[in-house]
Amino acid sequence: MEQVTLADLFTRWDIPPIVTAELILSLLIYLTGWLRLRRTRRAAISPWRMACFVAGIAALFVAVSSPLDTFSESLLFMHMGQHFVLMSIAPPLIVLGCPVVPVLRGLPRWFIRNFLSFFFRRPIFHRIARKLVDLRFSWLAMNLAYICWHIPAAYEFALSSENWHNFEHLCFLSTSLLFWWPILRPWPFHSTGSRWPVIPYLLLADLVNTGLSAFLCFSGRLLYPSYGEVMPRPFGLSALSDQIAAGAFMWVAGSTIFLIPALLLTMQLLQGPRLAPVEDISAMRSRP
Repeated sequence: MEQVTLADLFTRWDIPPIVTAELILSLLIYLTGWLRLRRTRRAAISPWRMACFVAGIAALFVAVSSPLDTFSESLLFMHMGQHFVLMSIAPPLIVLGCPVVPVLRGLPRWFIRNFLSFFFRRPIFHRIARKLVDLRFSWLAMNLAYICWHIPAAYEFALSSENWHNFEHLCFLSTSLLFWWPILRPWPFHSTGSRWPVIPYLLLADLVNTGLSAFLCFSGRLLYPSYGEVMPRPFGLSALSDQIAAGAFMWVAGSTIFLIPALLLTMQLLQGPRLAPVEDISAMRSRP
């Protein structure tokens, strides 16, 4: 491996054509549907939500194309940074974009009529959809994916195969979308239950993150042998120091992303009910 410079951590991009094309297609479908929706229900999804979705897709592009991916196999803290974007940056932004209705509006009508309508007409599809965003299921799905893929044997297995590595990232992204869905409740998602359970939902997720991060920091041994085989070491940083830096990053960044929403939600609940935003009122009056 050639010597890595500080500039390389910002300039060494490797853009994957297939994934990039998929992200662009997803963005075009969403924007097409958003524009169509704005023509008929202007207040349903405001421009800031569209901007959140665009930012979420941009975050995914950064995760798979930037030096976070380029150096993911040589520096653990870069790999953990990539995982953080895939789990804690892109998913909440995408969910804030209320993607369901714009995506459905953006898809060709023949595709919805000939394929998706088959599922939409079946009650079991809607029961499964509600179950996927149930607090218990979504919490368990995200945290199991997070823990299991960071078990040394599973982590090393993912590093040994590009396909399994991509599947690992897909697990992180999909389960994190489920995790953030009942927190942010994107239109037209409706929940009549109390919001108080979301607070322990977030705090327990932070507890899991803290446990895994502390294990990386204080284990005192190299957990992922592949990083010990990287020579020369970037910046002269030992593999164990790299692991400690990765754990510290996960600890601080992960706790921040869980604790701030928990604090904001607590303050909101203590203030009592407020009037619904204009876009939510419009959405309730005209369901898609």
